[in-house]
Amino acid sequence: MSSAFNGIEQIGAWEEHMFDYLIVGAGFAGSVLAERLASQAGKKVLITDVRPHIGGNTYDYYDDNGILIHKYGPHIFHTNSKVVFDYLSQFTLWRPYQHRVRAWVDGQLVPMPINLDTINMLYGTNFTSFQLEEFFASVAEARAQIRTSEDVVVSRVGRELYEKFFRGYTRKQWGLDPSELDASVTSRVPVRTNRDDRYFTDAYQAMPLHGYTRMFEKMLSHPNIKIMLNSDWREIDGVIPYREIIYTGPVDEFFDFRYGKLPYRSIEFKFETLNTPLHQPVAVINYPNDYAYTRVTEFKHLTGQEHAKTSLVYEFPCAEGDPYYPVPRAENNELYKRYKALADSTAGVYFAGRLATYKYYNMDQVVAQALALFDKVSETLPVRNREVLHEPAVLYTPSPALGIVGRNGVHH
Repeated sequence: MSSAFNGIEQIGAWEEHMFDYLIVGAGFAGSVLAERLASQAGKKVLITDVRPHIGGNTYDYYDDNGILIHKYGPHIFHTNSKVVFDYLSQFTLWRPYQHRVRAWVDGQLVPMPINLDTINMLYGTNFTSFQLEEFFASVAEARAQIRTSEDVVVSRVGRELYEKFFRGYTRKQWGLDPSELDASVTSRVPVRTNRDDRYFTDAYQAMPLHGYTRMFEKMLSHPNIKIMLNSDWREIDGVIPYREIIYTGPVDEFFDFRYGKLPYRSIEFKFETLNTPLHQPVAVINYPNDYAYTRVTEFKHLTGQEHAKTSLVYEFPCAEGDPYYPVPRAENNELYKRYKALADSTAGVYFAGRLATYKYYNMDQVVAQALALFDKVSETLPVRNREVLHEPAVLYTPSPALGIVGRNGVHH
């Protein structure tokens, strides 16, 4: 990886070094922009992060038992964008993986999102897809307007399934009733009338073969990129010279909370290792109505690692802590608009990523946003030869029957 300093006390060597860009945050947004600016525009980049590692919330590492785990909860990569997938494929090989989730409801594990098997298991029925459509229509509650997360669900599948699958989970996750949340929260979860039990249906579904951290290390391994960890960017402001900033941290924090704090939900993670090769039938089990935690993830399903033991993580949503999820309510969006107006009028600073744009983005959406921002920034840069400076890894394309194959036809 590029040379990295671990803390503000080590900056002396760079005080005379003029960087073209100071990038705040080494997650997807910051790292993609650092890589593009360094490799495609020849820019000198300093990327900082307050945490002791790169990769943002996707950071993974081997725990004390040698099991690869995700420090900040499960991150499953999926996208319909060939551009995004091909871009990331320069820095990683992929392990084909289609995510499946079960929900613990009425004393049994049933597929989530709700599908044909979910209903037949819950009610002891033998519906066909057509009959399930009729069933949903018979229990759905009419809504003149779909404004809240409750409206989304009850207008699709009725009150009872809303109570069984959505209300309790949402209240734990957000600390609010679905009737108090924007429709976007539950709109993310589909309802199906077939037997497809995959959580996502994107064209590209895979996990970085050697983990996210390794992928980020390769992404940032350019001689024009310097990395400073355990560092608040404000502590180097005025010490290390730079021309422009790309900021991927909380937008309200950048402006010293001028209009007040933007609300976020956080998560407390409890990790557990068991002396068994596998514990759950799938990677994630949701608990919408039982226990204080929302879900339990078993990492070996995601990584494909072979190990005699297995590691789990339990997620306990909370109000205080690292900002993970912007709270989707109308008043919060209005507050963000005030900060966005400030951001738009701040010269020499670009804002990108979940925290800086107060959006609940998937990973691929952040990558796409960062690539688009690079295109915008590069319009103002001198024209130069923009050949790809990294030899791409094998680029995979989806196979309808067998998942993802290499361009040479070999399955990985």
